[in-house]
Amino acid sequence: MTTQSDSSGGNPFQRLRELLKDIEPSQSPITLTIGEPKHTPPHYVAEVLKKNEEGFRKYPPIHGTPSFRKAIGSWLNERYNLEECFDTETSIIPLNGSREGLVFGCVSAKDYLNKNVPMPAAILPNPYYQSYGAGIHMAGAEAVLLPEPTDGELPCLKALDPALLDRTIAFYFASPANPQGTVAPLEYWQELIKLARKHNFIVFADECYSEIYRDTPPAGILQAAKELDGSFKNVVTFNSLSKRSNLPGIRCGFAAGDPDFIQFFAHFRNVAAPQVPLPIQALAEELFSDEAHVVENRRLYNEKYELAEQMLSPLFGSVVRDGSFFLWLNVEKWGGDIKTTQLLWQKQGLKVLPGSYIASQMPNGENPGANYIRLALVESLDVSRDAFQRILNCLH
Repeated sequence: MTTQSDSSGGNPFQRLRELLKDIEPSQSPITLTIGEPKHTPPHYVAEVLKKNEEGFRKYPPIHGTPSFRKAIGSWLNERYNLEECFDTETSIIPLNGSREGLVFGCVSAKDYLNKNVPMPAAILPNPYYQSYGAGIHMAGAEAVLLPEPTDGELPCLKALDPALLDRTIAFYFASPANPQGTVAPLEYWQELIKLARKHNFIVFADECYSEIYRDTPPAGILQAAKELDGSFKNVVTFNSLSKRSNLPGIRCGFAAGDPDFIQFFAHFRNVAAPQVPLPIQALAEELFSDEAHVVENRRLYNEKYELAEQMLSPLFGSVVRDGSFFLWLNVEKWGGDIKTTQLLWQKQGLKVLPGSYIASQMPNGENPGANYIRLALVESLDVSRDAFQRILNCLH
């Protein structure tokens, strides 16, 4: 069953600062709140930018360079076995990070579909990435929250009201999910694609954590569409260099999928959003052609998950997630997310994010994140070990 609520809960990190501003930590701080990768980026980043620096003096094409589209298309084809079904010339555009596309995409979806309804709707998971709510707000649509039934369980698509789906313009869905790390199987993506085509809305697949997984590469929405019928109608995936290549400051990503929508979206971006600089596109070509640094990046995250499982599972049960790089810990028995966040900061100097700050209250008054805290495993193994021990010292 879907429920409706305001999805504009405010910036979670500003709220956290307000929550902790009058609390003095008793130890030197460790901050695990922001999903900002800190592993070392590939060694050739500065060299590639220097080699292509002349491109900073030119306005880039909004559709990206042919070599950029080719590099992204080659990576998508290799990663998801798309073969000849996927037209890289018409189905890919560069973005200034995936967040930009996730926000502006909803505005384009509303105009592209042009549904004659009193109030268009957009569906998003709960918990969710706050930029989804910003996109829905900009589009003037009603945000409809779709919570997990229980932690790690995918929302039931069969329970969605057909009348709601008929007025839906966009359906945001992340796999691996932030913060839960839940991964959607191929069949789930295909069920969602079928609904999108039946009711004519766009699925926005946030797959920026697609390369951060434990053992098995997560299925992607383009792969699901290709295996369903070879068409990419009504589906768009978003990805970037931030998590895959430890380059959140580069602000480069892409949108790929339904060629008709992608071209419509590009026309909108041509007047509403800045182009991606040519040297950044050239760097993206190199990075998406290099899997070695991605494998090493994944190994480092998995090493920290192994340590977290060893140290924290006696207290929380298994803490390993199928994808992403977060711990999503149930702290209900210590008084919930707010109380536990304040306690960890005061007693141990450990800064975590309350789960309720990345979720919204449902009409029944419940917030599905209220019993959880989120930790981003972005620090070194030694710092992570210290953080895990502080949790044990405080809560054991």
